[in-house]
Amino acid sequence: MSTSTPEAVKKLLENMQTDLRSLSMECKKKFPPVKEAAESGIVKIKTIAARNTDILASLKENSSEVVQPFLMGCGTKEPKITQLCLAAVQRLMTHEVVSEAAAGNIINMLWQLMENGLEELKLLQTVLVLLTTNTVVHDEILSKAIVLCFRLHFTKDNITNNTAAATVRQVVTVVFERMVAEDERFKGIVEQPTPVQGNTNRRSVSTLRPSAKDAYMLFQDLCQLVNADAPYWLVGMTEMTRTFGLELLESVLNDFPGVFLQHQEFSFLLKERVCPLVIKLFSPNIKFRQGSSSAASPAPVEKPYFPICMRLLRVVSVLIKHFYSLLVTECEIFLSLLVKFLDGEKPQWLRAVAVESVHRLCVQPHLLRSFCQSYDMKQHSTKVFRDIVNALGSFIQSLFIVPNTGNPAATNAPAGGSGSGAQAAAQGGPGAGGQGGSLITQAAFEYRGTWIPLMTVSVQGSAKATYLEMLDKVEPPSIPEGYAMSVAFSALLDLVRGITSMIERELAKEEEEVAVRREANPDQNAQAEPAHLVWEEMVSACWCGLLAALSLLLDASTDETATESILKAELTMASLCGRLGLVTPRDAFITAICKASLPPHYALTVLSSNATNLNNKAYSIQGQTVQIISPSSESHQQVVAVGQPLTVQPQGTVVLTAKNIQCMRTLLNLAHCHGAVLGTSWQLVLATLQHLVWILGLKPGVGGALKPGRAVEGPSTVLTTAVMTDLPFISNILSRLFESSQYLDDVSLHHLINALCSLSLEAMEMAYGTNKEPSLFAVAKLLETGLVNMDRIEILWRPLTGHLLEVCQHPNARMREWGAEAVTALIKAGLAYKHNPPLAQNQRLQLLLLNPLKELSNVLHADIRQKQLESVLQILQSQGDSLGPGWPLVLGVIGAIRNDQGESLIRTAFQCLQLVVTDFLPTMPCMCLQIVVDVASSFGLQNQELNISLTSIGLLWNISDYFFQRGEAITQDLEREEAALQKQAREKGEPLNRPFHPAPPFDCLWLCLYAKLGQLCVDPRPAVRKSAGQTMFSTIAAHGTLLQQSTWHIVVWKVLFHLLDCVRKSSTTADKEKIESGGGNILIHHSRDTAEKQWAETWVLTLAGVARIFNTRRYLLQQLGDFFKAWEVLLDHIQSAALSKNNEVSLAALKSFQEILQIGTPVKDSAMPTEALALAVMGVPPVLIDPLSASGPGRHLLRSDSMLERLTRYNGAELQAPPQGEESALEDAALWWSAWNTWYRTGTDSTRPPSGGTGTDRPSFVPSQPFLTALVQIVPALYQHIETGFSMEDLRKLGVILHGAVSIPISSDASPFILPSYTEAVLTSLQEAVLTALDVLQKAICVGPESLQVMYPAIFEQLLLFVEFSCKPPQYGKLETKHVANAKYNQAEWVALNYVPFAERSLEVVVDQYHKTACHKAVINEKVLQNIIKTLRMPLGLKYACPSESTWKLAVSSLLKVLSIGLPVARQHASSGMFETMWPELANAFEDFLFTKSTPPDNVSIQEFQKNEAIDVEVVQLISTEILPFANFIPKDFVGQIMTMLNKGSIHSQSSSFTEAEIDVRMREEFSKVCFETLLQFSFSNKVSTPQEGYISRMALSVLLKRSQDVLRRYVDDERLSGRCPLPRQQVTEIIFVLKAISTLMDSLKKTQPENVDGTTWAQVIALYPTLVECITCSSSEVSSALKEALGPFKDFMQPPVSRVQNGES
Repeated sequence: MSTSTPEAVKKLLENMQTDLRSLSMECKKKFPPVKEAAESGIVKIKTIAARNTDILASLKENSSEVVQPFLMGCGTKEPKITQLCLAAVQRLMTHEVVSEAAAGNIINMLWQLMENGLEELKLLQTVLVLLTTNTVVHDEILSKAIVLCFRLHFTKDNITNNTAAATVRQVVTVVFERMVAEDERFKGIVEQPTPVQGNTNRRSVSTLRPSAKDAYMLFQDLCQLVNADAPYWLVGMTEMTRTFGLELLESVLNDFPGVFLQHQEFSFLLKERVCPLVIKLFSPNIKFRQGSSSAASPAPVEKPYFPICMRLLRVVSVLIKHFYSLLVTECEIFLSLLVKFLDGEKPQWLRAVAVESVHRLCVQPHLLRSFCQSYDMKQHSTKVFRDIVNALGSFIQSLFIVPNTGNPAATNAPAGGSGSGAQAAAQGGPGAGGQGGSLITQAAFEYRGTWIPLMTVSVQGSAKATYLEMLDKVEPPSIPEGYAMSVAFSALLDLVRGITSMIERELAKEEEEVAVRREANPDQNAQAEPAHLVWEEMVSACWCGLLAALSLLLDASTDETATESILKAELTMASLCGRLGLVTPRDAFITAICKASLPPHYALTVLSSNATNLNNKAYSIQGQTVQIISPSSESHQQVVAVGQPLTVQPQGTVVLTAKNIQCMRTLLNLAHCHGAVLGTSWQLVLATLQHLVWILGLKPGVGGALKPGRAVEGPSTVLTTAVMTDLPFISNILSRLFESSQYLDDVSLHHLINALCSLSLEAMEMAYGTNKEPSLFAVAKLLETGLVNMDRIEILWRPLTGHLLEVCQHPNARMREWGAEAVTALIKAGLAYKHNPPLAQNQRLQLLLLNPLKELSNVLHADIRQKQLESVLQILQSQGDSLGPGWPLVLGVIGAIRNDQGESLIRTAFQCLQLVVTDFLPTMPCMCLQIVVDVASSFGLQNQELNISLTSIGLLWNISDYFFQRGEAITQDLEREEAALQKQAREKGEPLNRPFHPAPPFDCLWLCLYAKLGQLCVDPRPAVRKSAGQTMFSTIAAHGTLLQQSTWHIVVWKVLFHLLDCVRKSSTTADKEKIESGGGNILIHHSRDTAEKQWAETWVLTLAGVARIFNTRRYLLQQLGDFFKAWEVLLDHIQSAALSKNNEVSLAALKSFQEILQIGTPVKDSAMPTEALALAVMGVPPVLIDPLSASGPGRHLLRSDSMLERLTRYNGAELQAPPQGEESALEDAALWWSAWNTWYRTGTDSTRPPSGGTGTDRPSFVPSQPFLTALVQIVPALYQHIETGFSMEDLRKLGVILHGAVSIPISSDASPFILPSYTEAVLTSLQEAVLTALDVLQKAICVGPESLQVMYPAIFEQLLLFVEFSCKPPQYGKLETKHVANAKYNQAEWVALNYVPFAERSLEVVVDQYHKTACHKAVINEKVLQNIIKTLRMPLGLKYACPSESTWKLAVSSLLKVLSIGLPVARQHASSGMFETMWPELANAFEDFLFTKSTPPDNVSIQEFQKNEAIDVEVVQLISTEILPFANFIPKDFVGQIMTMLNKGSIHSQSSSFTEAEIDVRMREEFSKVCFETLLQFSFSNKVSTPQEGYISRMALSVLLKRSQDVLRRYVDDERLSGRCPLPRQQVTEIIFVLKAISTLMDSLKKTQPENVDGTTWAQVIALYPTLVECITCSSSEVSSALKEALGPFKDFMQPPVSRVQNGES
């Protein structure tokens, strides 16, 4: 309720009257003056109330009088009265009815009471009411009131003291509040301040207003009092304590900073009085060294006094906080002092309060910034800010290092040393094992056995002090262990938090402003702001100390929360340094986190090198040494993982604690959130992460993400469940970290990539020479980074892939594998990514992306190539259609196969190629087709996998089909491309460099294909050669029509003949060693078991193929200028193949020969005009185009021709009728003669017998029968073409070859297949061929002109040579051959053929031919008949000795046939003498045959013998019919020889020995009889023209008769001698024969004219009679019957004798 309302006033008046009444009552007895005064007072009040309207004002005016009774009452010193009076006075005061004068009186009265020690509390109360209710008290009165309170403060009574202290505080506050109020009142009025004089008159400061002056005087005296000087204004002070004074000073300074800042007088006081005072009071603390003996110093040092010291620090805090700007220099001193108080030598309590003070500063970042600006950034100034931070750091270190023995108060806390270690173990231990245990771990720091608990000292960001508030303590308190540490720790954290958040806020604001400014004015470059310098200086000043302290704390921390705070501080510092571009501090903080993440003493070069750098920067700053303490290993941390360190040599295991994991998370957080400012320190971060990942056993998975997976390295890795649950989280953050790289700017991204690359290089270094699992962290993360930055892949592609390619070449397989995985994954992702612009329009990027794929081909490791090829396959499957310009690269990769790469690789590469050929040929640029051909052929040439080689040849075939089908399109594309290339070449002035250049590009494509197939045709593997050969010739055959004429020239010379040369060379040099069975279970046929035999097959194929092309494409080829030359070359190849020492090749060569000869089959049509017939016979093909006159493809084809036109034109050309020109006929003849010469050379060389050596030497090579057959079979075909010029010389050559061919034996192992069994009379095919050849010739001669017919005798001669083979097989050099019948196949090497059938057939031909040509002039002139007889003599003479019985029989029958034709001719030409020499030959032939020296075989049956005898009889009959009747045309000698022969046939020798021969002869009775009859017939023929002939006959008869006589006689004698014994069979036969002869003779004599018989003959006949009679006694019945026949005719001689004379005359 207000004091001025009427009710209040009324009440006041009532109360006052009541009070006065009470007073008068009390004083009635003892103090009458008082009573009176009271009563007059009542009257006075009543009067005032009655007279005045404004009662209060008038009361105030008269207040001195109104108050007087009460003052008198107080003067009585009677307690009851005094209390009553004081209460009344107070009531007046509250109603503000006390004037200045009254107030003075009241104060004086109170002073007396005080001096008397009465009602002290009431007094204080009264003073307080007086001063607070109004402002009437000023100057001396005020000072007196204040002194009164002070004095009451120092009474003995505690309550009074305390109340007085409170009152003093309040009063001091009131004084200053009045001043503030006064300033407020005068705020609007500008005063001219008078200059402040120096401190001349301290008592009155004239310029100040009243209240201000009071305040000034009061403050000045407070300073005086604290300084123990006399006060100027507070007169009457008896005693004062410094503690109280300091408290008052502090409260004034703290509560009214404005007063000091606005009024120069007060500022002056601060500078002049307060600061020196503080400094002076500090001195005992500064000088004091704990534990130093007082004796050491000259004067005893005053010991620091806790209450003062603590209060001083509070004052200092206030001064610094509020008046820093005024007292820059002084603050520098204060701060330096503060720093000194933290020294280890100071008492514990002093350090504790100093730390609290420092903490107060640390929560004021702006203040700290001011320090930095005012001191650290000024030259020659103390680096205060740095010192503060460093002092904090040193303080924390000292707590761990210095044992706190010096402080007796600390003894009750657990001491350092072993005790604390044990305690820490006790506290840390159970926490590690069972977190669910009842024991709750206290947060603490523990370092090298020093254990310091951690308390919660203040809320973050506020410095709530404990000991600075202990104003009631006089003795220094005992500081609990860990308190100072906890405060220092909070201070550090608050310092970091404050600075970083302040700078970051300002940075953000600045960035906004810059952005706004840039929008407004884009060209302006940002200048460095002065603010930046401050920030940088602040960071530079504090980072060393912070880092030292934080690292130590981090190492010592045992509490997760504390650790988290420390890490957060380090993290924010690192990030701030990064943002400010301070590289060294940034790296230092990051290094610290990194080190903390790893196990203690973990060797990691990046970190250690960095640390040494920092150490060299020296942490000794202005004498403050900040030691970086190396982390201790004996921390009592919970072990969560045991793993292997990532080093070259495994060094056992390392342990990861929960703290390591916590640090790792911070590191991840740093990289994740502040990646952009990391720059070069990415390397530190990543290196550390790599090691941690390694120890934890995270392995990279798909896309580079790390997954928990144990390496094979072993059981050394142990993870607790705690960390196991953490792993996926860590792995996730790791991945996210690299995913966030997409938000980094390009520079930061490059830093990241470079860091990863150098990490990877280290990992590679480490993995050299070991097969240990390498660290794949860097590679995996490079991959991840690449994948998330696809949109700007160009900027990082080269460094990224460049490095990964190096990884791919690493000897460690796992390392390589990941390098390849990364490269290929990136390439695949790059190609699949939707770039902008798309890849199709950005060829450069596409080639850039594909290039590393190509580079992988240079890596020699198979696993890398495998990976490369698998990814090619995937790329083809997914992006094959859009590769475009990338095709050459991709094909290059597929084709980069080498033989040392193993099958599976080649197989994969080949799958790619197959995919390309089957699916992508149409989509790729035509320029790449040639590359496809090259690649396909390279697969054919690889020798690892035969099947692939063969399949690749199939692919080449498919490719050729594709060329054929898409010819039009390909041609156009290629020509477009060609034009562009030519233009480029012209611009550069270089010739166009392309294989097969002059040919059109499409033809070049074919030529490349053929050239590659050609290479495959000479591959070392037979199967490949075979397949390639077949393919090549098939493609040329199928698609050759597409080629231009000029291109054919290249095909013939560069492809076909080149191939033939290579094959010939390889075949002739091939190895003859037997190849053992091919790999494993493949059996090789004996015909292919040497390289030579395998090459033979190739040669065969190639030659056949070329020949076929020459055959089918002859019309085309003949238009090339040098067809004849080509023909010659081909023939040369055929010849060398035919003469090769290999049956297969040589035979095939002849087949090819036959093929090219069959080109022009003669047309046998009489209706054809003779010219055409002649040409056809000569083999000119029906479609030969004369290049000059033809209008078809003979002219050069213009390039505009479409493919279809070309095809139709070629095909049309083959259908056009040719103009028959002389030239072409001549040229053709030349071709055939060239062929004949080749045949002749081949035949001569192959049939020439081996020279030298004995029969035992096996000849090097003997041509086979099929070969020879083929050789001979060529003759008829060839002959048709060369007939017209065929000469005698050529025939002779031919004969030699035919003879040679037939003479060649067969090797015994082949004979069973070629030879018929001996008994069959069959010709071999060779022999057939020979006869056919001769037959063709003979027929040709037959129809040919006269000039040809001179060749007849030569043909006879040839045939007769063959006839001789029947008895005398031909010799092949000196080779011994066995006859086929005797050859046991396993003994004889060579078996002569059974020539008998051949000879016999030849003989039949001779007979047949002779039949046709006997009368021919040449035949007569060349004595053919004589030769035939001469030849037949041999079989006839041998007769039974002939190899085959049929031979001599055939010979005889042939002879008979020939003679039946030839003898008439001979007689006809008897006069010419042409046949002179024939007769003796004939006689000899008869002689040899009829009286052969050979005996018939024993087993001849009677019938057989009789047949043979019949043949002999036939011959004799021929003589009797064809020769003897014409004796007059026949030479005499010949007739004589015949007679002798007949004689010999009719009589048998008289040799007395009974030989086998005679039996035989004797058995030919029929023959003898015919001979005898012929002889007789001839002897007695009445045509005997000359006596000489008759003489011959008579001679013959007498010889015969005489011999008969002898035989009979001898028989009779022998019969007689033998008695009963029968005579030998031979003798009996002989006698029977003789008897038969006699009877024949008798018959003949009967038939003959008597005048022709000589007398002596008769005499001899009759003389036989007695002998015959004597034989009658013989015992043999056979002889008897013969005897009958012989004796019978003698009856004709039984007639009467005539006269002697008569007889004599005749």
